[in-house]
Amino acid sequence: MTNSSFHRKYGEDTISAVPPAPTSPSLTSPLVSCDIFCAVIDNLGDAGVCWRLARQLAAEHGWAVRLWIDDPAPIALLAPGQTVVEVRPWIGDFSGVDPVSVVIEAFACDLPPCYLEAMKARPPVWLNLEYLSAEDWVAGCHGLPSPQPPLEKFFFFPGFVAGTGGLLHERDYAVPPAPTFHGPLEISLFCYANPQLPALLATWRDNWQPISCHVADGLPRRQVADWLGAPFPAGATATRGSLTLRALPFLSQTEYDGLLGRCHLNFVRGEDSFVRAQWAERPFVWQAYPQEADAHLLKLDAFLNLYTEKLGTGRTAVRDFFHAWNGDGPLDWPKFAALLPSQAKHALGWSRQIAAYGDLATNLVKFSVARL
Repeated sequence: MTNSSFHRKYGEDTISAVPPAPTSPSLTSPLVSCDIFCAVIDNLGDAGVCWRLARQLAAEHGWAVRLWIDDPAPIALLAPGQTVVEVRPWIGDFSGVDPVSVVIEAFACDLPPCYLEAMKARPPVWLNLEYLSAEDWVAGCHGLPSPQPPLEKFFFFPGFVAGTGGLLHERDYAVPPAPTFHGPLEISLFCYANPQLPALLATWRDNWQPISCHVADGLPRRQVADWLGAPFPAGATATRGSLTLRALPFLSQTEYDGLLGRCHLNFVRGEDSFVRAQWAERPFVWQAYPQEADAHLLKLDAFLNLYTEKLGTGRTAVRDFFHAWNGDGPLDWPKFAALLPSQAKHALGWSRQIAAYGDLATNLVKFSVARL
């Protein structure tokens, strides 16, 4: 969303300057109760982001969190056996549900009308957690209030720069040792439907260096099966020339994070895996969520302007490959692959750069407690 489209969506008359927050808020008292509402669109991305946020608020900040989600199935897959967060199905009219002190609507979903009406009796801190974007207007819109008397909603934007909410990053996340560039090139593949994939698989098949590609469950595995012209069930292995394809079962978030750290290169999509690939400190290729009129290419360029700024002579090749993977231009795998060692060094510095702005959950806690 551009700055102009933000104002078209929410209206110039519904936002105002950020009011000063009370000074020296305590992050540990009183106990904060929080409801997060999630309407699943991209069944892994939306649920994955909301689950990571809910878990971190509960586990690291001691908040009592209820995650209301209209499709709880992804949570059972992403975090099997979890007990730290109360996950509830978003069904019914909510007439018997009491609002809590912090209410987060994820990605501009509409709160249940009965719940919204009940909020007026005791207004909570109400946040709209927005989608991640590197566009330069984000910092100017982060934290803006939208008065809806007697309520007030605040826009909370994740981001890569100062003045935004930062990125989700747990305190206990540990980056595994970097793999060496000897032997097969280890690659993870997680993508939306991508017309460029068959050509890339053919290039890897004919590559001079052996490649081991770990194919994510679901759509990526089905696309690979189509390319192979044969079934490719979880656990299967298929070799074509220099390329060995390994069909993965569905991975929990913890298992997927581990996979990212074991690979030399990660193909990721959307928001959740995109962020995790950056914390893994490995080279990656991002497929943005496709939008009408190629609007996603604006988001792609905004990110690449930041990410490639210190890549030196390899900047153009990296930008071109990202664009090609997003349907804009031809893929040049040899030129991109030649830069993987330098990209690996760059990835380490990049993760330190974005970590300097704090993690999203902690920034959200500070923002909310200051307004309770």
